[in-house]
Amino acid sequence: MEDRIFLSSPHMSEEGYERKFVEEAFDTNWVAPLGTNVNEFENELANKVGIKSAAALSSGTAALHLALKAAGVGEGDVVFCPSLTFSASANPIIYQNATPVFIDSDEKTWNMDPEALKEALKKYPEAKAVIVVHLYGLSADMDRIMEVCKGHNISVIEDAAESLGTYYKGVQTGTMGDFGVYSFNGNKIITTSGGGMLVSNNEEMVQKARFWATQSRDQARHYQHSELGYNYRMSNIVAGIGRGQLKVLDKRVEKKKYIHDFYKKELEGLPGVQFMPTNEWDDPNYWLTAMTVEGPVIPIEIMNALEKENIESRPVWKPMNMQPYFEKYDFIGKDISRGIFEKGVCLPSDTKITQEELEKVVKIIKELWENGYKN
Repeated sequence: MEDRIFLSSPHMSEEGYERKFVEEAFDTNWVAPLGTNVNEFENELANKVGIKSAAALSSGTAALHLALKAAGVGEGDVVFCPSLTFSASANPIIYQNATPVFIDSDEKTWNMDPEALKEALKKYPEAKAVIVVHLYGLSADMDRIMEVCKGHNISVIEDAAESLGTYYKGVQTGTMGDFGVYSFNGNKIITTSGGGMLVSNNEEMVQKARFWATQSRDQARHYQHSELGYNYRMSNIVAGIGRGQLKVLDKRVEKKKYIHDFYKKELEGLPGVQFMPTNEWDDPNYWLTAMTVEGPVIPIEIMNALEKENIESRPVWKPMNMQPYFEKYDFIGKDISRGIFEKGVCLPSDTKITQEELEKVVKIIKELWENGYKN
């Protein structure tokens, strides 16, 4: 595994920031889901992205679950969700006994299609919330999406799990809707090994989310619970790692951009290759570099060729409307997301990747085209 080139693996700071904060937690014996690191990680993250309030939680999925709960989503409510995303974007809708309706992708962004969303709102005018995912670190077209939602009593929740460090027209993704969600899973641009953050300018609701996340324990000497609670708070150890990682976020974004630009420069000229589109209003973190291919090489051939050399790559997310569990739910759109899935591949985008390793990846891929034409 030491020689493996990863898709996107944890990358601790060379300066050892994370170790310092974790050691402080041990030295003070604050190893529970509360303490200085938790409080400061919330404050530092909120300041970094430019929002009023944040709650540090056990995962991005937990943050999304509490965002839906804070938005008042309950049994039978309709929630719009992009089809082209990871299942963690959709699962919390089911946790709330609500009904997901999946929205197709826009070819110009690969993210939620505002026109399909408009169609969905006509069909389901009573919809309670819309989850907007910023896929692979490239932002959805938020102005158009917010315009479609305008005039409807619908909450906008940004799933920015993959897009910390991504800006839409100069504004950090995750801060434009009613609620935003970040993930610090091991493969994200910064990691706490596991963890997430719920953010909002609605400080009252973030405080309420913290209450729910600590088993909804009432203010009483004895253990009293008037509401359903969850064990969702982040530990002080994990938060210490997050505080250290936050210090190197800008460096990680810079490396991800370099990786993307290198791949694009070297591979875009190959017949049938197109990279995930970037728009003029988008300043992405390029969490993963994704591309589509249409003959003479297909995605599985790229992935197999890389795997033979111990290099990790992945398919693009399989759309939710194609998943066995979710296929029974409604889907609005023209099946653009299916085409992206069938033609898509995510290239190794690890921030520890060396120039030599990048050149190796590119060489292997180019050889597939050369051999294809020879045949």
